[in-house]
Amino acid sequence: QVQLVESGGGLAQAGGSLRLSCAASVSGRTFDRYALGWFRQAPGKERVFVAAISWSGASTFYADAVKDRFNISRDNDKNTVYLQMNTLKPEDTAVYYCAAVTHITMPATKQEYRYWGQGTQVTVSS
Repeated sequence: QVQLVESGGGLAQAGGSLRLSCAASVSGRTFDRYALGWFRQAPGKERVFVAAISWSGASTFYADAVKDRFNISRDNDKNTVYLQMNTLKPEDTAVYYCAAVTHITMPATKQEYRYWGQGTQVTVSS
């Protein structure tokens, strides 16, 4: 069982940066048994994949829309996953969700994730 709580969202100007955090409370398996992902959902649109990281942190994967601007990382000692967002654009405005699943790789579809946080709002002004 995993409970996820996102933080760090807010208002940023285009070209600026924000760092999202997602803290996990884990029972049963340890945090380092979970692959983690970030997704986002803009108003009126579907929830889409942003980035994922393997259980060890050695492998990462990004959506084309955020590649070279966003960086996903994790600290298994702190049970936390991060999303560093740089060079923000107005189209990055969305609610950002972190998700977790026990998986040997890094799923990139929302259907593959079992646990979800409540989301944090990111708004980027032009």
